[in-house]
Amino acid sequence: MTVIDPEQSVSAHRPPRVVAVIPARGGSQGVPLKNLEPVGGRSLLMRAVAACRQSTLIDEVVVSSDHAGIQEEARRAGARVVVRPAAIAGNTASSESAVLHAVTEVQGDGPAPEVTVLVQCTSPFMDPVDLDGAIARVLAGEADCAFSAVESHSFLWKYAPEGLVGINHDSSFRPRRQDRDVEFRETGAFYAMRTDGLRRYGRRFFGTLVAQRVSDDHAMEIDTVDDLHMARLRAAVLEEQERIDGLPVIDVDALVTDFDGVHTDDRVYLSQDGVESVQVSREDGMGISLARRAGVKLLILSTEVNPVVAARAAKLQVPVIHGQSDKAQALKEWMAEEGLDPNRVAYVGNDVNDLGCLRMVGWPIAVANAHPDVEALARLKLTRRGGSGAVRELCELVIAAVNSRDTAP
Repeated sequence: MTVIDPEQSVSAHRPPRVVAVIPARGGSQGVPLKNLEPVGGRSLLMRAVAACRQSTLIDEVVVSSDHAGIQEEARRAGARVVVRPAAIAGNTASSESAVLHAVTEVQGDGPAPEVTVLVQCTSPFMDPVDLDGAIARVLAGEADCAFSAVESHSFLWKYAPEGLVGINHDSSFRPRRQDRDVEFRETGAFYAMRTDGLRRYGRRFFGTLVAQRVSDDHAMEIDTVDDLHMARLRAAVLEEQERIDGLPVIDVDALVTDFDGVHTDDRVYLSQDGVESVQVSREDGMGISLARRAGVKLLILSTEVNPVVAARAAKLQVPVIHGQSDKAQALKEWMAEEGLDPNRVAYVGNDVNDLGCLRMVGWPIAVANAHPDVEALARLKLTRRGGSGAVRELCELVIAAVNSRDTAP
């Protein structure tokens, strides 16, 4: 009689486990704290985590970091955090050392993941489809490592003792592009590897290698401040391309607004008796009403202690948290209580006390007359000013996304 070990039977039918590890140390050289820099309204770290979470083959996303701010950002993005020891967090430490440490930490007493994916924050436009393509090739046994690469047709040169010489071509012959062999440039975005091979060799390249082709649009890598500037310009172009009928698609479950400078024009009217009052827009009120009917969760969040904030919120039938010195903490707690994914929350603000909240959500938004620091973080700048229809404009964009989602086949 054949005796079957139940654990072996289960493991035989268990799908291969895939873990993505994002090394994100705090001591980046070219751009300080580069991993927290925003591109298109989201930090580089949040963009990397989001790409991994959108993959259909990655089971767990892990961020390895020695920096408390990066660790907090990773948790907000929905990743598991592994604290990176100082011994492997210096300038000379390899990414592989962080990945191997993270895999060991998350493995615990269980089986190691069959495939480990090294994902780097410096590639802000990676496509989850490309990630899945690389992972699938490793799982299928086609390769031991599949890495992101873009086709290159560049003529490369170097200085030698005899002068400047061609590297990948003979300088005496200039072949046409179509007559040259295909070459690839490694983008640095991701590397899907068999975990046992990674452990055996301690490096990302081993065994059979394949290049997972990515488009030029997804190949950008950020190393310098100029690269970061170009990425932000590129993000604005991509955001424009994603519009429907010329409008941005703000597909969120909740909309949180600041009060002063958003619902108002940021001015206060003071009577001779010292009573403060503000001016609000009726069309903003209608926008809030329509968003509420569409099922969008709403919240007004303000540092202001003036009773006018609570009075306006009551009029709009919207929950309010005001008199808060730490708005970011209040927002974090509210999202947790409501069971909201921060990536599916929009926050609109106008001034520097909104920066913490803007960093926490998937859709940070600025009114037309916002402070420059707010504009720099925003994924979208509204066309209307605070107190002059900005809330109505945003509500209509959110409602359009809800209607489009509801009517999708």
